[in-house]
Amino acid sequence: MSITQLPKEYNPQEVEPRWMGEWQDSMNYFDWDSAKPQYIIDTPPPYPTGNFHIGNALNWCYIDFVARYKRMRGYNVMFPQGWDCHGLPTEVKVEEIHKITKNQVPRAEFRRLCEELTAGNIGKMRDTMRRLAFSIDWSNEYITMKPEYYGKTQHSFVQMYHSGRIYRSDHPVNWCPRCETAIAFAEVEYDARQTTLNYFHFDELDVATTRPELLAACVAVAVNPDDDRYNKYVDKEIEVPVFGHKVKVLSDSEVDPEFGTGVVMICTFGDKQDVRWWAELGLPLRKAIDKQGIMTSIAGKYEGMSLAGCKEAITRDMKDAGIIYEQETLDQNVGLCWRCNTAIEILSERQWFVKIDASDIISKSSKINWVPPYMETRLKNWTGTMEWDWCISRQRIFATPIPVWYCDECSEVMVAKEEWLPLDPNNSQPPEACKCGSTSFSPEEDVLDTWMDSSISALNVAGWLSRDDVRLPTQMRPQGHDIIRTWAFYTILCSSALTGLPPWDDIVINGMVLGDDGQKMSKSLGNIVMPEEVIKQYGSDAFRQWAAIGGSTGSDIMFSWKDVVAGNRFQQKLWSIVRFCMPHILDFHPGGNVEYRTIDCWLLSKLNNLIKEATNSMDAYQFDETMKNIRGFAWETLADNYIELIKSRLYGEDAGARRAAQQTLYFTVDALARMLAPFIPYFAEEVFSLLHRQSVHQSSWPDVDESAIDPEAEASGEQVKEITATIRRFKSDNGMALNAPLGRLRVYGRIEDVTDIAGTVSADIEVMEGEPEFEYRVSGVKPNMSIIGPKFRDKAGPIIGALKSADPRAIAEQSACGAVELEVKGETITLEPAALEFEREILSEGHAVDVLEIGDVMVVIERG
Repeated sequence: MSITQLPKEYNPQEVEPRWMGEWQDSMNYFDWDSAKPQYIIDTPPPYPTGNFHIGNALNWCYIDFVARYKRMRGYNVMFPQGWDCHGLPTEVKVEEIHKITKNQVPRAEFRRLCEELTAGNIGKMRDTMRRLAFSIDWSNEYITMKPEYYGKTQHSFVQMYHSGRIYRSDHPVNWCPRCETAIAFAEVEYDARQTTLNYFHFDELDVATTRPELLAACVAVAVNPDDDRYNKYVDKEIEVPVFGHKVKVLSDSEVDPEFGTGVVMICTFGDKQDVRWWAELGLPLRKAIDKQGIMTSIAGKYEGMSLAGCKEAITRDMKDAGIIYEQETLDQNVGLCWRCNTAIEILSERQWFVKIDASDIISKSSKINWVPPYMETRLKNWTGTMEWDWCISRQRIFATPIPVWYCDECSEVMVAKEEWLPLDPNNSQPPEACKCGSTSFSPEEDVLDTWMDSSISALNVAGWLSRDDVRLPTQMRPQGHDIIRTWAFYTILCSSALTGLPPWDDIVINGMVLGDDGQKMSKSLGNIVMPEEVIKQYGSDAFRQWAAIGGSTGSDIMFSWKDVVAGNRFQQKLWSIVRFCMPHILDFHPGGNVEYRTIDCWLLSKLNNLIKEATNSMDAYQFDETMKNIRGFAWETLADNYIELIKSRLYGEDAGARRAAQQTLYFTVDALARMLAPFIPYFAEEVFSLLHRQSVHQSSWPDVDESAIDPEAEASGEQVKEITATIRRFKSDNGMALNAPLGRLRVYGRIEDVTDIAGTVSADIEVMEGEPEFEYRVSGVKPNMSIIGPKFRDKAGPIIGALKSADPRAIAEQSACGAVELEVKGETITLEPAALEFEREILSEGHAVDVLEIGDVMVVIERG
């Protein structure tokens, strides 16, 4: 494109698709054999929903800012893309689309439907990611539902099993009746709700409970040892109402004597406290609820009812029988399944668990640089609240198969050997016999928690099990603060268990995206904005500017159309700057002997300070600060001041002065394009292509020229800028066109270079020694109507007329003597000095002048 063809307006809808089509994926490939320092990013593998939502886009913008910057800084960068395919979201969607449940079709068919949906969704999301100019290394893409990845998950299972970190046990677990699977503590969300606290007679005692439907599962009641009301009942057996079985009264300090009646029933299981008592006191197990949330046979006549139905029925029956004697409303937090929002239950089931070593996780975390630092507290707090080990088995289908069989003869557990992996035990048998000699096995039908897949993402991208030279730790984990207790926690756990190393050097936390109403984006609130909608109106670069400038790492960020529009306006302004500069710097070759003027040195010093600040900010992941500084420099320093000051040189006859301005512009436009490349890659490429054949994204970050940073040069430049601005303001205030000739100016004070001032304000400037000499002359008289009006009333008009026709200097002389006498219509009128004000003009060297003072410099402007 020639300079004459540069459009007046920058059109992202034309520029962005053009560059997207020209860029090659290979530009972003990681080179395993490179001598450059490595920078591997443990990129979040999103669920392939088909919609790359705005929260994803914010996180990926942050990642791309870093990846592009690090490449320009000479690093061998891997920005891989993974897809966390397995798990409940996909299964629930398949069940919804096909109107089935996972048990209504063959296992292999259900998995095929999940894979088909996932593959289509990945394609849609890839398209959005490419349009947003994310410089992803597609050669290192991974898909967790593929055997080459889930085989590694199975390896992690086998290795941790043999190291004693994974075990199988009957143990209470959080259970979702809707999804029919165990879930980990980290997958439980909480919701504030209201319930009913029921007071009822329990044999000789009174009990208060919110869950009468669990009465059949009651295995004890408990009182506080310091509660004198109930000491005589401790160790006695009492009868459970409705169901009639006997339970013992126990004493435990965890009982709150102020809650309800001070007597609590222990059920298996109503909550986590029940689990603690059950384990510590060796209580029996009574299962009143099955895996579908249906009442079991021990519920008697309530067998087969749903939990809600049983609660309603037994409450009604107990009230009718006079057992429930009082009810009150109670606020409580209800644990919900994070995928379907069904209230969870605690069931005792045989499951697979990973041992949690809290001290090891905290120790490994302390070796990681958390950005921002306070986010580490969330991990520590979560680690300190873990009440039992991580349950990793799930009763679903679309997930990594647990590589285990059970001997049909002796029930021995047969864990697959690593050389057998990957495999699905439902589709294959062990290639060797059991220790007992049997060759008949039943497969483990449970699958692994999807976090087992994503917990090895850092190991996978570092080459674990794929290469001899595993590149661990990786350099950065970018993620949202909402999954610190899951993805960050589990990755640290698995990395330490499998390698003894922390998974990353840095973890950079981003916040959530809020709607423009300040609320978390949700369909129900109607405040969701999709990235494609923004791209269609303003392009990807404007969207990326919102991500960069709208917030800081760790903080929630509000989506604002205003910020997107501001980003678009900045691009238009910068394009205008480029269009102005290009005729002067096209085919310009910097170098040689250049005599910079004051304002050139001022700009170059500020430019190099900007480069230094931007480098430090990018190293600290402060994207908002970097972008704000670049914007401020380009808009105010460059466009509003420097360019205005050098126009006369660019179009003047002095070749040396012109070359100094050209070289300064060249360095500045070049550096701006490079610094903007991580943020607005399409725009930066368009500008850089006007100066260079090479892509800006295969070029280096601008170096700081320390010799150009000069506080004195900046002070001198500020002086030139302020003097010029003051003179231009004077012209405007006096109704003069800014390019109108001003005549002779004399400047008094210490100033080295007035060339650019003279050219900008269209004036001849003479720098003078010493101090100017002034004389003052009365040039006009103004009546003070607040005095004349009330005193002379109807004579005020003629008095004003007489003053206008009088000699101002003669009136001033009379005023100085104490009074002014005027002849008004044949009458002598005497005015006191306070009734008049005088206008004075300044004279210098016999000419009327205006005087402007700017700091310690005085500018004397001769009037024409």
